[in-house]
Amino acid sequence: MDRRAFLKLTGAFGAAGALTATLGACSGPASTNGSGGSGDGLEELTAVIGYGNDQSWDPTQTASAFTMAANHHIYEGLLDTDPITREPYPALATALPADLNATTWTFTLREGALFHDGEPVTADDVVFTFDRILDEEANTLARSFFVTWLAEVRKVDERTVELAFRFPFPDAAPRLTIAKIMPKHVFSQEGAWDDASAGLAIGSGPYRQASHQPKTNTTFEAFADYNGPRPANFARMNWLSIVDEAPRVAKISGGSADAQIADNIPYSNVEQLEGDGLKVEGGAGMNHMFLMFNTAREPFDDVRVRQALFYAINTQEMIDVALKGYGAIPTSFLNQDNPAHADASTVYTYDPDKARQLLDEAGVSDLSVTLMAVNVSWLVDCLPTIKESWDAIGVHTTLEPQETSALFSKMDQNQDYQVVAAASNPNQFGLDADLIMRYNYTAGGGWMTYTRWDQSQDAQDLFALMDEATREPDPQRKLELTHQYLDVIAEQAVLYPVVHNELLTAWDPDKLTGVRAQPYPGINLLQARPASS
Repeated sequence: MDRRAFLKLTGAFGAAGALTATLGACSGPASTNGSGGSGDGLEELTAVIGYGNDQSWDPTQTASAFTMAANHHIYEGLLDTDPITREPYPALATALPADLNATTWTFTLREGALFHDGEPVTADDVVFTFDRILDEEANTLARSFFVTWLAEVRKVDERTVELAFRFPFPDAAPRLTIAKIMPKHVFSQEGAWDDASAGLAIGSGPYRQASHQPKTNTTFEAFADYNGPRPANFARMNWLSIVDEAPRVAKISGGSADAQIADNIPYSNVEQLEGDGLKVEGGAGMNHMFLMFNTAREPFDDVRVRQALFYAINTQEMIDVALKGYGAIPTSFLNQDNPAHADASTVYTYDPDKARQLLDEAGVSDLSVTLMAVNVSWLVDCLPTIKESWDAIGVHTTLEPQETSALFSKMDQNQDYQVVAAASNPNQFGLDADLIMRYNYTAGGGWMTYTRWDQSQDAQDLFALMDEATREPDPQRKLELTHQYLDVIAEQAVLYPVVHNELLTAWDPDKLTGVRAQPYPGINLLQARPASS
């Protein structure tokens, strides 16, 4: 059986396990793949990703840094966006919308576009994907980015679709990159969404997934039948998932380096890597560590307690010691470079006396907190500062860092918790304030479900204000409403950033050209190419 026929068969039956096991034997384990070439014609690119590849691969559900980066190479939207400027460009569609203020957008699909199993991309696949995203029962993560403004998607003919809006929404153009078009004949099968979560990925993009080994690596091959705007420049790619700092740096440094590019570079290794001849660049953006509180558990239902724990943190010390200066103290949920940024009415400057006063006013003493945290390396470096700061105001603190997938498996099982520290960057999805805030603050959404806060009156008032801002056609009035709800979010401190930090990417300029460091996790290699070509 040839590879295309095999993919078609396994896709139709949703056999993610068979796909991984069979094709994994072809590509070899992570330890034997190596670079596959040299600067004189790099055939196989090896990348090191500082995040796990064992979270959901379902494009409608995932927020995994590894998976989202991979899916940009495997899948296409009607429109996709440049990874840095975020300007939209036609991907599966043949053109951008003629009128961004129209309430109906019509798209024609690219002629000859095929999925990786050889089946043509049709309007039915587009409708199927958007129906999944808008489905209230499925309640996908992507739903919050679309349901407020998108009423439905209709098939006109085999290669034409219409998007019907509830009101004019120009920001929809860059947002369409989130809706990666998935083959109906594969993912409509029973159990296929579970397979998608576990790693099954069949799109129409320039690279096809060749193998997937959770916790170690995922490999890609150039899709020979791709006829879109950004073709593959590497015959093969091997992305290694290495969460721990030391082995990640070792893979890209020194004379025996196996990889040509790595993200999530530790700040303490910048000088070493530059000395090895690597290019190290970063981007300041929305990346941050946040605290999330279980408001169904006392005393975290009291806003004064939540505020106290933020005021107690010596964020500048965290930036100086853990982040080596690559950070900024938040003055809003949005980073300062965001076009919609303004200082919030509540800014959490370091003020331990105020923190003690707020705890006293809330009648809280002898508080013990277990801080669960993801094991993203730079975030783990920040945790001792939080413990020292909270211990200093009389809050006995226990740190529990753990694998990201393990932590959120517990959260999804509704296990009890007090406070969670995690890393996030909604810029993975886009740049506009409405999108960024709806990632975290959506009634019934995943994050709000974790906080047990979204049924409160404060939350209902916030969501109504956000909806008003979304519908507002006047840009200045929209911005005013945005600042109002950002003030509410800062004051409530239910889920809020502790620090914004810069992310660094390193690559070998003798092997790669066209690389641009992005200010959010992961890498995008759709415009990178071997340096010799």
